[in-house]
Amino acid sequence: MGFREVNHKMIEATVVPGTRLYSQRGAMLAYRGEVSFTPDIGGGQGGVMSMIGRRVANEAAPLMTVEGSGTVLFGHGGHHVQVVELAGDTLYVESDRLLCFEGSLRQQTVFLGSQGGVMGMVRGQVSGQGLFTTALTGHGAVAVMAHGGVVEVEIAPGRPVHVDPQAYVAHHGDVRNKLTTAIGWREMVGRGSGEAFQLELSGSGAVLVQASEEKL
Repeated sequence: MGFREVNHKMIEATVVPGTRLYSQRGAMLAYRGEVSFTPDIGGGQGGVMSMIGRRVANEAAPLMTVEGSGTVLFGHGGHHVQVVELAGDTLYVESDRLLCFEGSLRQQTVFLGSQGGVMGMVRGQVSGQGLFTTALTGHGAVAVMAHGGVVEVEIAPGRPVHVDPQAYVAHHGDVRNKLTTAIGWREMVGRGSGEAFQLELSGSGAVLVQASEEKL
């Protein structure tokens, strides 16, 4: 299989017998060949906890399972689409920014509070982002969505990167994340931008940042 970037808002995926893709509902634009699209009520490879995570993150619909023989054009809402190739490593993607991925990748739903502590838990309440991130591990392709394009910022030991939580798309590598606030708790209410909160990523890897803070 594999993903081919048609333009910055659309990709073409090849589907072959015996393999499958997972896509966000409504992401299919067109297809050729004998291809089927069925709701994945089991929550993808992440099982029930994956589906619960998506529901808590306000993603009411399950992923779609794509199988058969042919090619499919994927895109969603006119958003910028970025393809990431994994070679045995793990990509952490903001759940609502995940467009589609190859079934060869192992999927898991990760609660951001597990790394960010209490501040990670309040992220969804204050910044408007979801509390859950999808972790994809293995060999295969992933397509993520963003507003206004994506830039990859390197994270090096001793050189952490601070990102506006609403501009965060994904990250990979040996990276830890925590949410910090630049203002006091009293001034925090009603503020969700990078001026109030910063997502600090440290370690070794890279973070994908979108050009706009608009929520998908």
